[in-house]
Amino acid sequence: MAPQRRGASKAPEGSGAAERRRQRSTKSIRAPRDVRKKWLRVAVLGSCTALAACLFWGSLGGDDGITEVLAHRSEILPGRFIEVPCSEDYDSHRRFEGCSPRKCGRGVSDAVITRDEARRIRSIAEKGLSLGGSDGGASILDLHSGALSVGKHFVNLYRYFGDKIQTIFSEEDFQLYRDVRQKVQLAIAQAFGISASSLHLTKPTFFSRINSTEARTAHDEYWHAHVDKVTYGSFDYTSLLYLSDYLDDFGGGRFVFMEEGANKTVEPRAGRVSFFTSGSENLHRVEKVHWGTRYAITIAFTCNPDHGISDPTLT
Repeated sequence: MAPQRRGASKAPEGSGAAERRRQRSTKSIRAPRDVRKKWLRVAVLGSCTALAACLFWGSLGGDDGITEVLAHRSEILPGRFIEVPCSEDYDSHRRFEGCSPRKCGRGVSDAVITRDEARRIRSIAEKGLSLGGSDGGASILDLHSGALSVGKHFVNLYRYFGDKIQTIFSEEDFQLYRDVRQKVQLAIAQAFGISASSLHLTKPTFFSRINSTEARTAHDEYWHAHVDKVTYGSFDYTSLLYLSDYLDDFGGGRFVFMEEGANKTVEPRAGRVSFFTSGSENLHRVEKVHWGTRYAITIAFTCNPDHGISDPTLT
């Protein structure tokens, strides 16, 4: 009879076979963990890449999540106006019938001031600011009060420089300034359906030069949202005349009307006038300038003759 085949005897627990079984069992437990760790690394890497992309595109497109361009740099606008509900800011101030805002809104026009006029009036700003300039990113020149940024402070350029002013500016400069102011005043009156004679120039009205230099004082921090009627009181209508071109002369620096979920931006263009009622219905700010130099002039009007100021004169 052929001998019977006996099954292999069980190996003791300390043998190599038992160890191999434990290793296989450990690998079967470790494998899902390794897969999870691998996908976790991939997910983290993907999230970091997505965040970097968002930051990159955000640095190109602005820092406010702006969703609508009210006036594009490439457009030449004869006039664009958007009416918005008036805020209650005007109720705490004396009202002047036929002038104080009842119709509120914001407008943009490239037909009020020519690019040549903008170039010429920018030269006034350049000449004046060559006498000083802020240590921070924002410099101011006010031909009415004489305020000029110098370092971390302001000086009165008429007192500080005296007769030298006569060699910096000309009477033609001041006449151009007056002509431009009158054109802007008329455009605002027409847009809001009021008499131009009921509007009075008010302070502060000033040139601004902004670059990417780090802010040194609170005066240099121009990017905070604010309301002109709250900040200045006398303002009823605000305008800005841009004297340089977005993306040609500077990056960043767009004007932003702040609205929940859908901010509106104006891209500066030399000769472009942006104007609006000065209350909380037009909360706004300026983006930080990332490179280059942005020139503009703020021209404000009041309905209250007691808050009016005269045009500047050289003599």
